[in-house]
Amino acid sequence: MATVPTINRREFLGRCTRAGLTVAAAGALGIGFYDSQPPDALSEAAATVQIPDFSIADMHGKICIARGTDRAAAVQQAFAALGGMKTFVKPGERVLLKVNAAFASPPTLGATSHPDLVAAVVRLCLDAGASRVIVTDNPINDPASCFALTGIDAAARKAGADVVVPRESLFERYTVGGGRLIRDWPVLYAPLARADRIIGMAPVKDHHRSGASMTLKNWYGLLGGRRNIFHQDIHTIIQELAMMIRPTVVVLDGIQSMLTNGPTGGSLSDLKPTGTLIVSTDPVAADAVGATLLGRTAADLPFIAKAESIGAGTADYRSLNPKEIQVL
Repeated sequence: MATVPTINRREFLGRCTRAGLTVAAAGALGIGFYDSQPPDALSEAAATVQIPDFSIADMHGKICIARGTDRAAAVQQAFAALGGMKTFVKPGERVLLKVNAAFASPPTLGATSHPDLVAAVVRLCLDAGASRVIVTDNPINDPASCFALTGIDAAARKAGADVVVPRESLFERYTVGGGRLIRDWPVLYAPLARADRIIGMAPVKDHHRSGASMTLKNWYGLLGGRRNIFHQDIHTIIQELAMMIRPTVVVLDGIQSMLTNGPTGGSLSDLKPTGTLIVSTDPVAADAVGATLLGRTAADLPFIAKAESIGAGTADYRSLNPKEIQVL
């Protein structure tokens, strides 16, 4: 019978320690590779993708400020004041609606895009001849629950859109040219790659770190990975999101605004009726208007100046001669 080799206690503990470190290192690598692998450690297979400019050259600097309480009527009349949805969406084009579905909360709490508004924009796009409308976001909470509880899933599908719930296979690595934070970072790329036009839709909300969450901050929902690390430099990440996405048009919902306890809220007392909806090809200008609904100015929100500095728009929305309408 073969003898079984023996080891002393010190050698046994040493082997266990080395094995534990090996397993831990492998686990950390598996978790960290997708989230934050530095550029010089990436293989050629992980080369970053390109995101197109979705804006329309001759429509830069257009903005309509609609006053009213009916979201569907406000967005329809605001687009009409800017020439109609056909100005932004041509027959046969595929449209991506990037909504805010971040939290598993009902629409009455104002933390997410309102389903009535989402449905109205979907119908406008389809009426303009869009061949397909896709609604997506990468929520903070469980995606399926968020799309269901916010009412966005049902409203979008009923209006004729497809809802894309994020999964790992839809993400690709992306680097913002000249950026410092978004470097070889997972981005919800597949819906972007399938779109000809992109419309950002966001509510007006207080935010405990950035001061406000509106159309510029809304692109945060395209990031994957451990994106919460970017909260340490929140104004810069919003600036880089403005570099990453040049939208066709944005819709900022200030029919009700979340004045306190944002971005999640949780109580009707956090909300105030502000009766305003903004449609603009300039997201910086849209957010500058939204700031006023929160009782602030553009100067109070550093990310607005940072986005303006890289050419994403102007904080001086009055210089764009906005169309201001009263919703009938």
